[in-house]
Amino acid sequence: MRLHKTAMTETRVPIPTLERLATYLRVLLDAREAGVQTLSSQDIERLSGISAAQFRKDLSYFGEFGKPGVGYFTHQLIECIERILRVDREQPMLLVGAGNLGAALVGYPNFRAHRFRIAAVFDNNFVKIGRPFGDLIIEDIARLKEVNARIGAQIAIIAVPASAAQEVADLLVEAGIRAILNFAPTSLKVPPQVYVRNVSFLQELAVLSYHLAQSAGERRAESAPHDKSMGIVPYAPTSVGGEGSASVEPAVPTADGRAPKQGNGKRSGAIKKAGAKRKEPSNAV
Repeated sequence: MRLHKTAMTETRVPIPTLERLATYLRVLLDAREAGVQTLSSQDIERLSGISAAQFRKDLSYFGEFGKPGVGYFTHQLIECIERILRVDREQPMLLVGAGNLGAALVGYPNFRAHRFRIAAVFDNNFVKIGRPFGDLIIEDIARLKEVNARIGAQIAIIAVPASAAQEVADLLVEAGIRAILNFAPTSLKVPPQVYVRNVSFLQELAVLSYHLAQSAGERRAESAPHDKSMGIVPYAPTSVGGEGSASVEPAVPTADGRAPKQGNGKRSGAIKKAGAKRKEPSNAV
């Protein structure tokens, strides 16, 4: 099992591949916890829902993995993926926003399991500053640069309202932050060397809502009379076919509210009957 250093530094790895690597890592950690020593690509497919072919393709960006006839040694593949994602060492993070979301993030147990650690939390509310927040004390946002000079964090989490997010992002960049996880429902403007990942609960819920509506529509279409192509009963106005033919107009009530007399389906005098012979002009002598 070998990692290609050139692949890790020079190859432009697609973002979806990195996201799937994090999924593989979770599956492998669970397998190791269960005492599983080796896994095949088919095992990864069964546990992650990602195809075995995609799994092998994702790993091929970084080197040669696995052993024919044996599969992948769980502990070795965990170490390799952790090195690829740079989660083989502790990474301190800053959290800005000491509200309900911030409290949930501070209490999230899996950060430490993956070597992420919230090292400081900041807010601009003077009522909150100086108070305990989990195992931390809420710091004044005005001291962000000073505090991070001591911590040396490069990752930060924004958990503030959208109206304050850009100002917070600017302060984080000035304090040396190079990667931001943004929970605020707004787009941030940052320098090219700073990476931003947006987390939108509303976006995810909207996608789920769409899928529910699609599923409900399909169920209604299956249970209702429908035409073969569209699943609905189309409205087809009566018409006389053929090029140049006229459609029968729908009945429109008269001014006194009475329904007009229905025609016999014949065309008006302004339109010659279909198939009628034209009167030939007489030859002048």
